[in-house]
Amino acid sequence: MRLLLVHPSALMYSEIFLRLEPLGLERVAGAARDAGHEVRVVDRQVLSERVLRDEVRAFRPEALGISLNYLANIPEAIELAVKVKREVPDCFVFFGGHSVSFVAEDVLEQAAGAVDAVVRGEGEPAIAPLLEAVRDGGVDGVPGIVTAAGRGPAPLMMHGIDSPLPARDLMRNRRRYFIGELDPCASIEFTRGCPWDCSFCSAWTFYGRSYRKASPEAAADDLARIREPNVFIVDDVAFIRPEHGNAIADEVERRGIRKQYYLETRSDVLLRHPEVFERWARLGLRYMFLGMEAIDAEGLDLFRKRISPDENVRALEAARRMGIQVAINLIVDPAWDEERFRVVREFALSVPEIVHFTVMTPYPGTEIWHTESRRLTTRDYRLFDIQHAVVPTTLPLDRFYEELVRTQAVINRKHLGLRTAFGAARILGRNLLHGQTNFARMLWKFNQVYNPRRQFADHGMPVRYELPLPRPVDVGDRRQLYVHTRPAPQTSPPRRS
Repeated sequence: MRLLLVHPSALMYSEIFLRLEPLGLERVAGAARDAGHEVRVVDRQVLSERVLRDEVRAFRPEALGISLNYLANIPEAIELAVKVKREVPDCFVFFGGHSVSFVAEDVLEQAAGAVDAVVRGEGEPAIAPLLEAVRDGGVDGVPGIVTAAGRGPAPLMMHGIDSPLPARDLMRNRRRYFIGELDPCASIEFTRGCPWDCSFCSAWTFYGRSYRKASPEAAADDLARIREPNVFIVDDVAFIRPEHGNAIADEVERRGIRKQYYLETRSDVLLRHPEVFERWARLGLRYMFLGMEAIDAEGLDLFRKRISPDENVRALEAARRMGIQVAINLIVDPAWDEERFRVVREFALSVPEIVHFTVMTPYPGTEIWHTESRRLTTRDYRLFDIQHAVVPTTLPLDRFYEELVRTQAVINRKHLGLRTAFGAARILGRNLLHGQTNFARMLWKFNQVYNPRRQFADHGMPVRYELPLPRPVDVGDRRQLYVHTRPAPQTSPPRRS
């Protein structure tokens, strides 16, 4: 069967700081190809709409899958589905991915027949049964499937993540993927899932708080296949299990693999296992993303980070000693006033680390979606991109964006301005010599993207597709929030006396 997989276009945040290869889509492509299907991939982050249109006309896909890990891409995906159905009426169009898994029925209804199905949960174990069912007629029995007729069987969860291999060879314009100075940059997955339960995050609800590890041999095999000199480790929290991190390091050392790495982790994990991160720093770990989220205990408790401000400070000090550059994320509460923004700006200027800001956003799949959604001021999918306020702000909305961009501009002054360009001349020169312009463009693009007038005006866009309100759920029963669920442990019946 001819399968075309599509990743939607880049969101506001990724216009500057990063543009990551769609690793999940590559793995789904690999699974489909392993099952004998002819697969092509178009990534709208790096390819034009014209390229996609020409691909549809030339390839005439029998099935089209669109990856929807981000809510903000849903309107674009629905409009694409409509165009494909017009061009290839018999094509089976389906959506899959993290975010759409939580709103599957509503998106199908909004698509008004242009989308045949949504696949909830992990795509790798679902794609081969789905395509087989499409070929034979009748997809209602496919695990994870949602159609206009209702939900099919529960989604399948892979026992391990060693396979399928990502079909990286299907990607065009791979040199357009980068993160910060690491340009170009590939992505790899060592673990999947997160055992924590932060209130603003949907990773743990999607995976049902499961946690799986790639075998060290498979991880090193995949790493050795990557041609790019830089690699982003996409794990939600890297090196939770120190023995796993060390086992992969053993393989990397044995094979003589040389890369530069960027990863994400938690402050408490870094403090518990500094020796693993020190070892990876020797192997090429250059950058680390720490989701601090808040600078005080009150904010950390609000987001249920289960960590203290002191631990965050000590983690920054530890990373500095290791020579690892850290990017911090702080969540902007729409309730902030001018004074709170001022305090946060002072903090951002007082530390050498890069400080990123994201706006607190109730996403489907998060706990705060069920507690805060009644306060939504908009349900426009496109504004759910962690750069817009979708609940009431203490400041007038236009003033909120002025303060937000003023605060984000700290990044520009500290790390993305001319002074940084001169300081990074060696990196810039090396990248430009090899035709890599992503990092260079990033240095001067900030003011084009982060503009308070633009962000405020976005709220006035005509809205055709709106995010549905959540169905009533008892958030005290965590399993009701999960996409993937594991069977409850069997208990022996009570003995009769």
